[in-house]
Amino acid sequence: MKNFLLFITLFSLFQLSSQEKKHSDLKLFLDCSNCDESYIKQNLSHVDFVRDQNFADVYILFRIQSNGSGGKKYEIDFLGQGRYKKNRNWLNFSTKSDDTQAEVRDMIFEYIKLGLVKFWIRSGNDDVISIHLKEEDENEEDVEVGDPWNKWAFNVGFRGSFTGQEVKESRYLNYNVSAKRVTENNKFFFRISNSNDKKTFRKVTDTIITNQKSSSLRISNIFSLNSHWSAGVFGGIYKSTYNNYDFSSYLKPAIEYNFFTYKESSKKQLVLSYRIGASQNDYIETTIYGEDEELLWEHGLNLGGSVLQKWGNISSELSYEHYLHDSKLSALAFRLGTNFRVFKGLSLSVNGNYKITDNQLNLAAGDISLEDLLLAQKQAKSGYNYSLRMGLNYSFGSMYNSIVNPRFNF
Repeated sequence: MKNFLLFITLFSLFQLSSQEKKHSDLKLFLDCSNCDESYIKQNLSHVDFVRDQNFADVYILFRIQSNGSGGKKYEIDFLGQGRYKKNRNWLNFSTKSDDTQAEVRDMIFEYIKLGLVKFWIRSGNDDVISIHLKEEDENEEDVEVGDPWNKWAFNVGFRGSFTGQEVKESRYLNYNVSAKRVTENNKFFFRISNSNDKKTFRKVTDTIITNQKSSSLRISNIFSLNSHWSAGVFGGIYKSTYNNYDFSSYLKPAIEYNFFTYKESSKKQLVLSYRIGASQNDYIETTIYGEDEELLWEHGLNLGGSVLQKWGNISSELSYEHYLHDSKLSALAFRLGTNFRVFKGLSLSVNGNYKITDNQLNLAAGDISLEDLLLAQKQAKSGYNYSLRMGLNYSFGSMYNSIVNPRFNF
C-alpha cells in the first residue's frame, strides 16, 4: 500500500512538473503572410502557437517590402504581451532575387529564433538556449566587398500557356525584359514587354479566331528630395489592339509628398502625388471623336495610404485625372483593401474598387459587335466599373494546438 501511495505521489509530481514546464513555454501569435507556418511549427521547440493574439506572450509581426535587388526586405517586430509587455525586439534582414524558397524559409526561421532569445530568458527557459558563432578565419582580411553590378538588377522573363479541346483552343505568350537600380537617393526602372493572346473557336460551319497583341516600354526615374518629398519623371510607349492604340507615347513629370517619413513606410504611409504631362496617340481605327491621331495634355492627383499594425492592415487609394482641354473628360477611382481582427476569433476582410471613366477618348467609332464584346476583342464604352469582395471568418476551439499533420495535403 505504501509503495502504491509513493507511486501515485511521484506520478502526480511528474505530471505537475510537465504541466509547469509546458506552461512556461512561450505562447506565440505569428502574423506573416509569407512564412511557411507548418515548417516553423514543426521545428520551433519550447513554444506554443495560439490562434488568438490576446492569448499570446509574444506577437510576431512581419512587414515585407521589395528591395532593389529584386528580393524582399523583412522587418520583424517581436511585441511582448501580458507579463512580457515591457519586452520588445526588432530585427530585419534582406533576401536576394535568386534565393530559393527553402533558403528564405531557413532565414525566417533563424531570425525568429534570434528574436525570441530575450523572451526565453525572461520566461526562465534560458537553459534551452545555446549559442553558436561562426569561426573566424585568421587568414581572412577585413576588406569591403564591392558590388560589381553597382546596384543594377536585371530580369528576363517568359510566360506561356496552351490549352485546348475539340471546339476551342487558346495560346498566350509573353516576354519581358527589365532593369532597375535602387539607392537611397534614386530609383530608376526600365521595362519592355510584349504579349500575344490568340484564341480559336471551331463551329460546324466556320472558325472564329481572335488575336490580341500588346507591346509596351516603360521608364521612370525617381529622386529623393528629403524624408518627405520626392520627384520623378515617367515615360513610355504603348501599342494595343484591344485599346485601339497603333502607337502611343507619353511623358509625365511628378511630385510626391509623404505625410510620414519614408523610413516608416513598412508600418504606415499617407502619400499625396501630382502628375502632369502629354501623350501622343495614333489610333488603329478612327475614334468616337473622329480622331485618327492627337496630342493630349492631362494631369492627375492621387492620395493613397496604408497601415500595418497588430489589429490588422488597411490600404486605400483615391485618384482623379482629367484632360486639360476639357475637364469633363475625367476619371475618378477609389480602392480599398483591409483585414481587421474585430475581436477574439473574428476577422473581417473587405476589398473593393470603383472607377468612373468619362475619359475614354481612345474608343473606336461605330457599334461594337456582340462577337467582339463577348470575346473581349475591343474595349467597350463603360461609364464605370467596380468590384467588391467581402469575407467574415470566426474560429473557435483549442487555442494551443501546434501540431502539424501534412497527410493527404495534395
